[in-house]
Amino acid sequence: MTGALRAEWTKARSLPSTGWLVCVVALGMVALGLAVTGTLRVDECGDDPCVLDTVRLSLAGVNVAQVGAAVLGVLLVTGEYATGTIRPTLVSVPRRGEVLAAKVAVVGVLTAGGAALGVGGALLVARAVLPSRGFTAEAGYPDSTLLHDLTQRAAVGTVLYLVLVALLGVGIGLLVQDTGGAVTLMMAVLFLGPVLALFVSDPDWQAWLHRYAPTDAGLAVQATRDLAALHIAPWPGLGLVAGYAAAVVLAGGVVLCRRDA
Repeated sequence: MTGALRAEWTKARSLPSTGWLVCVVALGMVALGLAVTGTLRVDECGDDPCVLDTVRLSLAGVNVAQVGAAVLGVLLVTGEYATGTIRPTLVSVPRRGEVLAAKVAVVGVLTAGGAALGVGGALLVARAVLPSRGFTAEAGYPDSTLLHDLTQRAAVGTVLYLVLVALLGVGIGLLVQDTGGAVTLMMAVLFLGPVLALFVSDPDWQAWLHRYAPTDAGLAVQATRDLAALHIAPWPGLGLVAGYAAAVVLAGGVVLCRRDA
């Protein structure tokens, strides 16, 4: 297993896209978070009192970061199929379950590292910006550092969500074994549910889509206000995404074990 991990880590480092995609995960979180929080003003909120979920808005960069995480998971699998290096990989590590476990571990660690940096940076930026916009603890807003328990849950949950998205990319990459097709399918998985919910007029179908679509269900973990209005509770929503990821990775593992490279 150690040899498989070392091999997967070496392959990940050798791909130029790996570093860029980890940067997309980290910097996307910070940049979009700054763009959102830097334009907020408590006196322009429109509600009295203002009830914006500033922690969730601070972590809005997850919408960019999840694209980087998804593509990272896909490329670290399909890149081998595109170049044919999957054959020597399977020759050197005949136990294909070890190959799968090593890929999952490397993708998970890389994504978690970039996500942790991005989430931490986004919250630090929010902590610096929001008080000057009127969003203070005295006004009833959670501390946007990790001192507040709801902020801790949102931060940890966002990191876990991005890791699960990357693992979905691994599973879909193993199933499709083509970069273009796998990336297209991943974008559909992430964005089709929320887009359909915009066009569906039936409220029951809208609620169903928000409850079971991976993006909406997983990102419920970011909510720190008005939790009763959520379509699915924060941790169950993330658990649902974990179930999706586990099912897809296992299906990809079956394909890896049964299909010739």
